[in-house]
Amino acid sequence: MSELPELIKALLDPQAYPESPRKIELVQTQISYVFLAGEYVYKIKKPVDMGFLDYTTLEKRRYYCQREVELNRRLCADAYLGVVPITKEYDRYKLGGKGEAAEYAVWMRRLPQDKMMDALLVKNKVTAKMIEDVARTIAAFHRKAATSEEISATGGINGVIKNTSENFSQTDKYFDIIIEPETYRRIKAYTEGFIKANASLFHKRMDEGRVRDCHGDLHAAHICFNKKGICIYDCIEFIDRLRYTDVAAEVGFLAMDLDHYERRDLADAFVKTYVEESGDKELMKLLNFYKCYRAYVRGKIGCFQYDDPQIATAEKEKNRKNAASYFRLAESYTGQ
Repeated sequence: MSELPELIKALLDPQAYPESPRKIELVQTQISYVFLAGEYVYKIKKPVDMGFLDYTTLEKRRYYCQREVELNRRLCADAYLGVVPITKEYDRYKLGGKGEAAEYAVWMRRLPQDKMMDALLVKNKVTAKMIEDVARTIAAFHRKAATSEEISATGGINGVIKNTSENFSQTDKYFDIIIEPETYRRIKAYTEGFIKANASLFHKRMDEGRVRDCHGDLHAAHICFNKKGICIYDCIEFIDRLRYTDVAAEVGFLAMDLDHYERRDLADAFVKTYVEESGDKELMKLLNFYKCYRAYVRGKIGCFQYDDPQIATAEKEKNRKNAASYFRLAESYTGQ
């Protein structure tokens, strides 16, 4: 608590909110402070520069709050209500107050935690029908998602090379702490070899418009089965090149995460339904590659969480173990 910034401490007071909720809960990620306030959620971006994102100025944080709302309304329109300023009045911070903004927050309708796919998976409450509905939702989203020469160039083969190389350079410091050096070397060799051997396939899909402005972070924790239907939220807003990607990478992401929950049956049902809906049978040639890539990304994010000084020690150890499990899963795809 003592390590939290003054503004963040102040927002733990229910009186700082226009709704005056009964209590406030704070959840942290490596890049955000998330305040659960009754029926609403307020999300503040940390002033960090992690290389792949830069939230170091107030103007940048305001811009990326606006982008987060705009982009996430594509798949979860009802939840994203807007961006609110945080002002200081009579030495007290207030959400939506008058005067000059000291910070900005994404304002969301609170989604039911017990209806999140990750929560349902551990209770064995995700059915094949639910997964098939998600696949149809994603296929429809991809059909409408923007594509262009710029998007294809950014998210095509050169983008894949850049993103995978960045993953490896950002994780070598975690050798023998979270990732085994031999696991790292095996995944790196597989990744580089696959890209080289399949360059023509990557280019073909670029030419066919398979690289689109996608969600970018499609895993189980970002899917909610609420009363109004399927809400897929928290897409990547902070860097376009991580959202501009082959649709096969997006499909591979969720399929990989279902594998991580040891539900290969659901992963197979998701892929099968997506292919039927989209007609994109060719993505099967890339599926294991993108599963490997996405599992490595999840491991990398766990490494960043492990390093975050504002995350509790017990939570850090949980993050370490979870990250290690994703790295092992990434390695498992290299032999398939």
